[in-house]
Amino acid sequence: MSTRKQSFALNEYYHLYNRGIEKRVIFLDEKDYVYFLKLMGICNTKENIRTKNVSDLSPDETIINIGAYVLMPNHFHILIKEKTEGGTSLYMLKLLTAYSMYFNKKYERTGRLFEGTFKSSYVSTDQYLKYLYAYIHLNPAKLIDKSWKEKRKKTENELLRFISEYKYSSLQDYQKSKAIKILEPENFPLYFKNFSEHKNELFDWLTKQG
Repeated sequence: MSTRKQSFALNEYYHLYNRGIEKRVIFLDEKDYVYFLKLMGICNTKENIRTKNVSDLSPDETIINIGAYVLMPNHFHILIKEKTEGGTSLYMLKLLTAYSMYFNKKYERTGRLFEGTFKSSYVSTDQYLKYLYAYIHLNPAKLIDKSWKEKRKKTENELLRFISEYKYSSLQDYQKSKAIKILEPENFPLYFKNFSEHKNELFDWLTKQG
């Protein structure tokens, strides 16, 4: 695995992401998405995990705070806050190793699944944090229209409906306003607490920043 150049500081926000090697699809069916989501919950601990019988139970003591995420066919994005020293690197090592082992066994393959070590960017401003909340939650729009930003006025309602119903994004968790087993939203500004009130803001962040 490649050596990371970026270190992580306590109580700071980071955008984590990675994709399949050679841009290959890493989620081939619904079970793959669900398994990765369950791993996102159970890997968030210092303790060793058992992946034989993965449940949707979350650990009592987490090592990072997760504020937003999305899983796409060949990549993923996670917005986190460093909670314990070394927590981010440990979490991602456990998550990507466990999923790679599952995927290779299921599809009878060998070798790396992801493009080396995970990528990260430091969230240095509140403006950038807001942008990432929007960017992550809007990512699924690319699945139905890669050029959606250029013609958003014509397709806004359709795109918003697709995004709000997309199963593998934390946006649904925020809309449902229920206890989340992956997210710890109390550690993040609740910019998008109510999707119906903030749908225009979601699009505005990308058009202004992108």
